[in-house]
Amino acid sequence: MADLFVMKKALEYIENGKDLAIATITKAEGSAPRREGTNMAVLEDGTIYGTIGGGKLEKKIIELCIEAIKEGKSYSINLPLNSEGLGMICGGEVDVFIDVYKQKPKLLIAGGGHVGYSIYDLANFLGFNTVIFDDREEFLNEERFPLAHELVLGDIKENLKKYPIDDNTYIVIVTRGHAYDEEAIEAVANSNAKYIGAMGSKKKVITMMKSLEEKGISKEDLDKIYAPIGLKISGGSPEDIAMSIMAEIQLIRNNGEAVHMKYR
Repeated sequence: MADLFVMKKALEYIENGKDLAIATITKAEGSAPRREGTNMAVLEDGTIYGTIGGGKLEKKIIELCIEAIKEGKSYSINLPLNSEGLGMICGGEVDVFIDVYKQKPKLLIAGGGHVGYSIYDLANFLGFNTVIFDDREEFLNEERFPLAHELVLGDIKENLKKYPIDDNTYIVIVTRGHAYDEEAIEAVANSNAKYIGAMGSKKKVITMMKSLEEKGISKEDLDKIYAPIGLKISGGSPEDIAMSIMAEIQLIRNNGEAVHMKYR
């Protein structure tokens, strides 16, 4: 039977944005230390709530949970409790289901215009929590962005500066003008974002980066920015541009390669 304390603690951490795994014994035979339904929550740093039985079995399951969290994959595993398996003398075996709960990546979209809307539409389909920033109420409302995780109305630069950004955050800067793009980059350039991309022609990007460097933004931070944004696959429409941007983001997100599968 599942431990309600374990489930409550797991829910608490999930609601606070933490990744974790819940290990549950689904089958136990022989002299196993715990029976079916026993569960344990494991955080990414190895902190546990509940117990699978202690000893070598629990140590092994904690290690498996931490690895599963890193890989983002849930799975079942059979663990023999004998000298050939975990080196225990129990002689039984258990099947354990490791269920991983990872937070959705967050995509901050600076600009709620046509391109921003197309990015939002595709990003929701790809499993991102989308957050839209704009200073125009007619472009930023629940009717226009019903699936957005958050809508942040007001000065884009100031709101981006205040917004919590971690390494599971992706940022796309597609405002209505070069000056706004530059301000948005200035606000997030030294953040821990996994990806920052900004739209603009090559000439405008060079001018913008020079200006930002003169404002004191380090070359190291500026070199992390993907600008001009996206892969070279766009036909020019907002939908095409969104596809090229999200393809680049997925490339970064999944440690992928920009190659044809045909030639792999």
